[in-house]
Amino acid sequence: MNDMMATRMACAKGFLAALDQSGGSTPGALRSYGVDDGDYSDDGEMFRLIHEMRVRIMTAPAFRDDRIIAAILFEATMDEDVSGKPTPAFLWEDRGIVPFLKVDKGLEAEADGVSLMKAMPALDATLERAVRLGIHGTKMRSTIRLASRSGISAIVAQQFEVAARIAGHGLMPILEPEILIRSPDKAEAEDILLDELLRSADDLPDGRRIMVKLTLPEKANHYERLIRHDRVVRVVALSGGYGRDEACKRLAVNDGLIASFSRALIGDLRRSMNDSTFDAVLASAIEQIFQASTVKVGSA
Repeated sequence: MNDMMATRMACAKGFLAALDQSGGSTPGALRSYGVDDGDYSDDGEMFRLIHEMRVRIMTAPAFRDDRIIAAILFEATMDEDVSGKPTPAFLWEDRGIVPFLKVDKGLEAEADGVSLMKAMPALDATLERAVRLGIHGTKMRSTIRLASRSGISAIVAQQFEVAARIAGHGLMPILEPEILIRSPDKAEAEDILLDELLRSADDLPDGRRIMVKLTLPEKANHYERLIRHDRVVRVVALSGGYGRDEACKRLAVNDGLIASFSRALIGDLRRSMNDSTFDAVLASAIEQIFQASTVKVGSA
């Protein structure tokens, strides 16, 4: 593991840019950007267009290391080039931004109020390639809809099991057990999830550390004990469908919690914008998210 990257992840001020829309979420991201479904005819063209969007974001003047600590990439983005370099090398060498990789392959059908991750039979080969390309860590997502103790326990167990495999390759795992923002018992689910995460973090072997990505909680500073845990490098928050203003409002009342936003970061960008307007809109979003990640206002 790159020590400079590890130090940056533990200490730097800023947030994570989630640029990891997968095949299922890519059409919606492109429509928001101004690319209609009829503008491409197959997955190859679709991924080419989303890569063009991501390159425009990553090469924009506003996308820099004084605000952004790390970027999470989709696998196809990791394998592509930016400005003549492999994407991870461009991010780290040209921008000082730590590259992460999304590794999950989607979700199983919901059972017991949760959706576990699908099997990842090629995970080890993917991780080996990620290491060769200079990736620092990974992210994997599963979802929670109901406050089911047994379901949430299964989610956390799976996340920690896969995290151990990832750590075995020298990579930093980001665990993402996302509580859906429309959960009918979101606050109760957050209580259960915190208990399960703390228990599993306590059981980590000496020297093993993780990051965790969580839904913005209903109660300010709900995840404080996890943020302070000596086995947890950083706890980051997903926007989860909240608009940027609401997501930043919720983020700003949670001490030590920083953003890892996707839609809330790029949702106002449009393909038709000229470069000056594109960068200004991106810069405004970055600054708002940076402030909410670093300047905490206290709960009312």
